[in-house]
Amino acid sequence: MGIAERKTRQKLELRTRILDAARRIVMREGFGALSMRKIADAIEYSPATLYLHFESRDAIARALCAEGYAQLLASFEPLIAIEDAADRLKAIGRAYVAFGVAHPETYRLIFMEDPSYTGAALVGEANTDGGDDADHADDKAFRLMIESIDALKADGRLPGAPDSQVCAEAFWATMHGIVALHLTCPVFPRAPLDAVVDAALVAWFGAGDATTAANNGETTGEGAAPDQTQHVDKPSKPRRVASSKPKAA
Repeated sequence: MGIAERKTRQKLELRTRILDAARRIVMREGFGALSMRKIADAIEYSPATLYLHFESRDAIARALCAEGYAQLLASFEPLIAIEDAADRLKAIGRAYVAFGVAHPETYRLIFMEDPSYTGAALVGEANTDGGDDADHADDKAFRLMIESIDALKADGRLPGAPDSQVCAEAFWATMHGIVALHLTCPVFPRAPLDAVVDAALVAWFGAGDATTAANNGETTGEGAAPDQTQHVDKPSKPRRVASSKPKAA
């Protein structure tokens, strides 16, 4: 191995160590506890070394969000093969909630911390400035929902439904609302979480097979596969949701 290849490998290895340490801090203590100095202490390097790989704590957060969102997408991959569009959407909804329950700090960081982090995960960091390509350009999960809704419309199973993108956003908002309340509201849910998800799916698709997946323990994560990197967030105490307004420069 040449000198250049060795340096590249060492740089990638250190970058991985930085992200691993940052992930552990976020999972254990929450994002508010993350700092460049704390990460540097964890990997026994100077803070200045971290800045050779990441320009700021925000850059590390965006990288963690991208990783977490990739894990969420991976949980959707097996569901693409489900033939019935309604069953596919139900499975996506359950997998979404299961991910948020199993990985609360990762979910918070992606969807509930800073709009720029969410943008970096969903549409890529290069498109977070609101350019022409920023409108769900790389959001595979959102496209999967739209395609499923389009299929339902084509079969005449959503008569009078609005635009497919509007429907997909409403469905996403329903699942996100369940996860967000579960993570932040001490009195939610009063009923079992599976029952709440069942009710939401019944509201969307009718009774049908809404309870089938619940019998397999999918929502609570019992039947859900662990994420690819085997990092499972530890539960944390509920806290207030960060404002959705962009931070001032």
